[in-house]
Amino acid sequence: MFSSHVNRQENSVLDSGHSRLNELGYKQELKRDLSVLSNFAISFSIISVLTGVTTLYNNGIRFGGPVSIVYGWLIAASFTMSVGSSMAEICSSYPTSGGLYYWSAKLAGPNWAPFASWITGWFNIVGQWAVTTSVDFSLAQLIQVIILLSTGGKNGGGYEASKYLVIAFHGGILLLHASINNLPVSWLSFLGQVAAAWNIVGVFVLMILIPCVATETASAKSVFTHFNTDNGEGVDNNFHIFVVGFLMSQYSLTGYDASAHMTEETKNADTNGPKGIISSIGISIIVGFGYILGITFAVINIPFLLDENNDAGGYAIAEIFYQAFKSRYGSGVGGIICLGVVAVSIFFCGISSVTANSRMTYAFSRDGAMPFSSVWHKINKRQVPINAVWLSVFISFCMALPSLGSIVAFNSMVSIATIGLYIAYALPILFRVTSARKSFVPGPFNLGRYGVLVGWIAVIWVAIISVLFSLPVAFPVTIETLNYTPVAVGGLFILVVSSWVFKARYWFRGPITNIDA
Repeated sequence: MFSSHVNRQENSVLDSGHSRLNELGYKQELKRDLSVLSNFAISFSIISVLTGVTTLYNNGIRFGGPVSIVYGWLIAASFTMSVGSSMAEICSSYPTSGGLYYWSAKLAGPNWAPFASWITGWFNIVGQWAVTTSVDFSLAQLIQVIILLSTGGKNGGGYEASKYLVIAFHGGILLLHASINNLPVSWLSFLGQVAAAWNIVGVFVLMILIPCVATETASAKSVFTHFNTDNGEGVDNNFHIFVVGFLMSQYSLTGYDASAHMTEETKNADTNGPKGIISSIGISIIVGFGYILGITFAVINIPFLLDENNDAGGYAIAEIFYQAFKSRYGSGVGGIICLGVVAVSIFFCGISSVTANSRMTYAFSRDGAMPFSSVWHKINKRQVPINAVWLSVFISFCMALPSLGSIVAFNSMVSIATIGLYIAYALPILFRVTSARKSFVPGPFNLGRYGVLVGWIAVIWVAIISVLFSLPVAFPVTIETLNYTPVAVGGLFILVVSSWVFKARYWFRGPITNIDA
């Protein structure tokens, strides 16, 4: 028994991630049990192209159609890899659960470290909560559509769930996700790997099955050259149309910071954390492009797919799946089963999203940045930060409540999930290429002499999309058509900076070590 204990200690000491964590001043409190595959699987299941593409496909085909969807994906993929590569390089040097906000503190320099850590941390954590909100609410909406189609469709007397039932679905899904996240990390590792396999297999099945089943498909020329300008929203400038449709691609490629937040539970995290980031982005790009092409080849009549009076109530991908099977077999049951495949993928995405949320909350509260930090930092006997789990799902439920008043207000959550999160991604990269340009000490994974160049590309890209996604999405601009992105992100910025100026600057000093020197 004593020998076994010594062996476990030696294994921990030999683990490069554990050693580096101690060097950074933190105790090993969480169970370090994740392999590189498990670390990858968690980020990959949060990116979940089945989730992002399915959720915002309406937006893509309405604004630009196939051209916005296909080429927008390739553009977003290229620049997202730049952002991810820069993050991976920093992660290798600082493999902690705090991730982005810890990186900012170390890279901004001693004078700016507390403020840099504060603003990065709050944009990151609120962005993550917004991701969980949008993911689980999207699943609730998809369940509503599945029920509608299963009971006959909108034109066959199908049951349409009220907005109150949808919010109840959302709450129930969050409860399930919180309960699952009470399991040991070894179970979450297994579920993450199942989710990754489900996403990959699901994408390949759907991208082949749907166009093969459909009795009528689009030509290659249509898929690669058709630009839809008939959006019905008064947006008539082609560049503007493309930008609005492009949101689908950029929203889909978010969440890979989860690999950084899981580093304190990942073996050899200084190498496996960066591998998780890069591989999750790369494989998502490939399988996502396949899914987009497969589904878009089944798009024949865009106005019909977007029509709220079709059987799926205007949910484009649901209508594509349903009509593909109905046109060939006289029944849309096969399409409903395909929607079930997507629903399971979104469910897995939500599990991993809550996991990442809770680790960020755990780390941020460990450094005293949150109200009642001592509560959220506690871990249970399974070495799980369970209070942080429940806080995350509670906030994600509250963030969906605006949907009861206006779905336009709820869409601001997607804005924060995309732009807010990317701002948090860009801040430590900005400090890496400016204040820490000469002082940064790279870890085992690094970009060498290209690190600064790639970092600047990433920062400039985030600045560009922050502006582009704040453009109006409909004309004339009214309270119902207003793009709430600048309002939501700007409001978050004002709250974070105000809290710093009036209170936090007097007590918050950035990351706090909890191990003796």
